[in-house]
Parts: sequence; C-alpha cells; structure tokens
Amino acid sequence: MPINENVSELFGSKVFNSGVMRKRLPKHIYASLLKTMKEDLPLEENVAEVVANAMKDWALELGATHYTHWFQPMTGITAEKHDAFINPTEDGKVIMEFSGKELIKGEPDASSFPSGGLRATFEARGYTAWDPTSYAFIKGTTLYIPTIFCSYSGEVLDKKTPLLRSMQALNTHAVRILKLFGKDDVKKVTSTIGAEQEYFLIEREMYKKRKDLILSGRTLFGAKPPKGQEMETHYFGKIRGRVANYMADLDQELWSLGIASKTRHNEVAPAQHELAPIFSNTNIATDNNQLIMEFMQRVAYRHDLACLLHEKPFDFVNGSGKHNNFSMSTNTGENLLEPGKNPVENKQFLLFLCAVIEAVYKYSEMLRITVATAGNDHRLGANEAPPAIVSVFLGEQLTAALKSIETGKPVSEAKDLVMELGVNSLPKFIIDATDRNRTSPFAFTGNKFEFRMLGSNQSISGPNITINTIVADVLKEYADELEKADNFDTALDALLQNTVKECKNIVFNGNNYSDEWVEEAARRGLPNLKTTPEALAEFTSEKNVKLFERHNIFTPAEMDSRYEIHLDEYIKTINIEALTMLNLAKREISPAVVTYTKEVVDTLIAKKACGDAIDVSAETTLVERLSKLSGDLIKAIDALETTLAGAKDCDSAQAEANYSCEKIIPAMGTLRVAADSLEEIVAEKYWPFPTYEDILFYV
Repeated sequence: MPINENVSELFGSKVFNSGVMRKRLPKHIYASLLKTMKEDLPLEENVAEVVANAMKDWALELGATHYTHWFQPMTGITAEKHDAFINPTEDGKVIMEFSGKELIKGEPDASSFPSGGLRATFEARGYTAWDPTSYAFIKGTTLYIPTIFCSYSGEVLDKKTPLLRSMQALNTHAVRILKLFGKDDVKKVTSTIGAEQEYFLIEREMYKKRKDLILSGRTLFGAKPPKGQEMETHYFGKIRGRVANYMADLDQELWSLGIASKTRHNEVAPAQHELAPIFSNTNIATDNNQLIMEFMQRVAYRHDLACLLHEKPFDFVNGSGKHNNFSMSTNTGENLLEPGKNPVENKQFLLFLCAVIEAVYKYSEMLRITVATAGNDHRLGANEAPPAIVSVFLGEQLTAALKSIETGKPVSEAKDLVMELGVNSLPKFIIDATDRNRTSPFAFTGNKFEFRMLGSNQSISGPNITINTIVADVLKEYADELEKADNFDTALDALLQNTVKECKNIVFNGNNYSDEWVEEAARRGLPNLKTTPEALAEFTSEKNVKLFERHNIFTPAEMDSRYEIHLDEYIKTINIEALTMLNLAKREISPAVVTYTKEVVDTLIAKKACGDAIDVSAETTLVERLSKLSGDLIKAIDALETTLAGAKDCDSAQAEANYSCEKIIPAMGTLRVAADSLEEIVAEKYWPFPTYEDILFYV
C-alpha cells in the first residue's frame, strides 16, 4: 500500500463508523442505532433493513462484491464465509442486494468448530448474529460484519458473546456504585483495553526452510548462537530500513481500518518488535487485535518476511507477550482508575482500585488459567515475562495510601517531585508517582492495570472476559453492602479497610523473579500453577463455575466445554511438536550427521594411508564425538516415540495433558539436547536448516 500523507483522511476510510452512518442513515434510524451502541438497548424493528441497504451501498462504492459474518470461534482465531451481493433477475442479469435478515443472521456449520462436547457431529446448525456495537469494515473486496456465534440450541460457541456479557455485568454493577457517589449522569461504564503486541520478523526464505516454524510456530531445535541479546543493543535501537518500511505499510493498513496503531519500536531480542494501539472499549479492542495479528502476517508476506507470533519462537532469547492494559471509563469521559492529585482522599478511586485488587486476590487462579497455553509455558517465569504466581504491583504512593486505610493513620500528602538532571539547558519535568515493575503480572501503571502474562498469539477475549467478570463480582458485593447502609461514608470507610486487610497478601512491589518471592508467596498462600495442565485442573472448580454462572457469562455446561477445548488444544499442540521433532530428527538431522561423519571418516582413512607420521587425532576425536552424539540422537528418537505412544493409555483429557507435560515434553527436551549438540560440531554446509545466527541477524 502506498504511503498516504493525509492520515486523517486515511484513518477509518474502510470502516462503516458513526461518521459514515450519520451521513447515510435517516436521522431517526441513526439515533436508534446509536442508542443500541452506546446504551446497550435492544435493536428496534426495521433498523436492520435500512442499515443493511446503506451498508451495502457504501461497500459497493469501495469495491466490495461480497459480505461475510466475521466471528471468533474457540479456535482463538477468526472465521468467515463469503457470500456475494448478487441476486439473479429474470432477464439473466443480477442485481446487488443485501437484506436486513442477511445482516442480522448467518448459518455456519456449528459441528465443525471446537465445542467441547456441546455439539455432536450430526448437530450441525449454528447461528451468527450481528454485533451492532462493533463497526463493519472492508477488507479486500468483502464487507466484514462482526458477529457472535452460537449453536442451534443457544450454547455459546465463540469468544465474543461471553465478552459482551462480561462487559454488561461490569457496567451494571459499576453504575450502581457510581450512583452511590451521586453520579446520576453516568449511564454506562465500559472496560477499556490497550493491547501491546510483540512479534518477530524474519526472512521468509529462512522461515520456509524451517519445518518446525511452519508446523508448530516455534523452533524445536536450535543451538545457542554466539550472540543473543546480551549486549542489549536491539531494544529501542535504530529500526532498520526494511523493518521500518514494513511498519509503515502495516500502519497504513491498520489506520484505514480505524485501528489507532500508535507506537512501534524494537524489542529486547534480536528481530523482535512491538506495536501498541491507543485504548478503545474492550469489544472493539479485541476485534482490532485479531486484525492486528492478521495484518502483521499479511503485510510481512508482501515484504518477503515472516511474522512470528508464537510466545517463544526461539530459545535463549526473550519470547513475545501481549500486555493487556485494563481500565474502566464512563460515558461522561471519566477514567475510574485515575487517582487524581491526592489518591488517599479520592474515595471513589480507592473503591474501584480495591475492587480490582480483591478480584485478583479471590480469583488469581482464574487469571492464571486465562493465559495457560503450551507455548506460554515456555515463557512465563523467564526474564522477559512475569512468573506463574499472580500478584499486584501498586508502587509506593498507593501502597502507602492503602496502609493508611488499614491502620487509620494519616499519610502525608503526595507532592510533585521535579526531575533535576544537573544540566541547565535540559527541561525539568514532574516525576511519576510510582516506578514501573516489569516483573509484576498485574501492575498498576498510573491510571490502569497492566496484565502482562498474556502470550503474543492469543486472543485477548479470554483474559478480559475474566477481568470484567471478577471485577463485576466484587463491585456487586460492594453495591449490595453499601446500598443498604444507613451511613454511606461510614460504611464505605469500613468496607475499604476490611478489603485492604483481607487482600493485602496479593500486593507485592518487589522482584517477582526472585526465589525469595516464590517462598514468600507460598507463605502468603498464593497459588503457583507452573504449567498449563496444573492451571486447567482448576478451571471447573466450584468457585469458578459459580462465578461465571452468577453473572450469566457461562452455564456449567459451557464451562465444561471450554475446559475440554483448552485441554484438547494443549494435548494436540504437544503432539504436533513431538511428531515434528521426530520427522526432522529422522529425515533431516540424522542423515545430515551421517553424511558429515562419512566425510570426516574418509578424511581420517586418507590421512592414515599417508603413514603413521600424519597426526589424525583431530579427525579421530571428531568421529568419536559424532558417533557418541549420533547414538544419543537415535536413543532420544526411540525414547520419544515410545513415550508418545504411551499417551493412548491415559483415561481422561486431564490425565493425557498431565502425561504430555510430565513425560512427552522432557523426552522432547532430551532429543533437542542431542540434536543441538550435533549442530555445534557438524559443518555448516551439512546442517539441514538455518541456524539461529542465520535467522535472527539478517533482516
């Protein structure tokens, strides 16, 4: 896409947004649709028909020939089926039509998507239904209509429906709280998200030569390169021309779709980068993040690059995460997590702050579950990601404020501190009230919470369904208590004090990477669910099932189905990786080692034939090492095959996930050690695929 100098004209040019609707819809239709979007009111009759016609005309003017109901099944990616606008006429021609019925409802096959047992193969009917709170857009020659996805009998089969339900629950109870503070003008509270996206860019030719990257998204083999990220020169470093061109192209695509891509920079690992958009409401942010990931890979292809979104595509360097910045905003424009000048006196802020803290404290296992994947297990706890122990970072100022609430002792009023740099010509500026803590899983960062545990390739819907729901649950308890209080101020002070006392164990401002914190967390009673199977075992606990049932997010059957889907995904991921390793080891690595060993042996024989005076110790030693490691490789191949076959004896999905974690992954590790050791001594021209040096340093 050519660079468009007029960004204001480009931005949102492919989106059927409020501005387009205002111009193209009759005033009463536009007003009605706006109420549905802004106030969650039911869609009035006849609105869909008028909107569909206007949407079709707009799409045709932009070159669209088809439309699709765009939805987010439990695969974690998006799905679409394209239908043309054409409708045959009696004279053998066609007219372009799009009805309100076609806008509102579609019928994909519900048995072909993951359902966790909710649907049998013969129960195929499913429905997609228009989500009018998220804008339609043009991609290529197709009009994309964001929709939800459910079964014929109403079971939720997607990630958008529960997200919308969780936002509704949060809105309901947050508005109740604000009315107690006299905010009668607040009609709606919306959770807002800014999802920072990390990714790797590598040469497409290198990617095509790595079967493990193609099939599993990560390198299953690879010796440590002489240089990794030790020099720390890549982070915020100069963006290379080719990468800068890619980023500019990507921005153009995203801006045209109304996605406010704001920040771009190099990340810590070589070939690693980050994109950060401006905040938007959680539903739109989730749709946008799916598009961001899609266009990252689509645009990379145009630049002869490959974009890697796996959480840990390379060993020995940082993996990629997705930082989920969460806040809550009112329709009047107030950020409910904005502390103000003196947080200790801002009771409304303190209540919402405490609600988030208590929610994380009570449901930390559920938060851990939302980021539990096979890929993320390689990343969590390493030096680029928080550990599996969920805790909250608040910083000195807010920690002092909560201490004051707990003890009843006043805290000195915070004063603005000016940064003095000792150079007269440099500007002075106000220091932030708190430092940042990049080791914390759930950190307060000024006027929002940053949930840092997400893996780079996952949908943000799951974590935000949970965050919205657990915060809504606590706000409901607060509202129930405060609404019946004789004296609101007295009851509020008591509630805040009790909350701080009961939930303070979740607050930790120190180094989450340290061994001392692991021990301290255990003393505090905080769960440490180190692996995905450990975490998923807690998914359908009575506490979690009742939580989501209480707020009409999931039924118990829908919770069971998601538990089965997550387990199945984990098992299949490990199985694919193990089979890919065996394929590479047997068909590529082992033959390459044999060929190289033959060359060394031939050299050894030739030198020996020259007489005893010729030193053959180097060749002898190398042959011995190659033979030893080749033997280790074959043993590891056999062991992994045997271990993999043992999975069939597991009597449940949870047992198979546990087996995959405890048996198959270690066997894969043993095979990798043998292969990587061989990579270090086999001549480069014989090694069957690009090494880490080839991949990470040549973009």
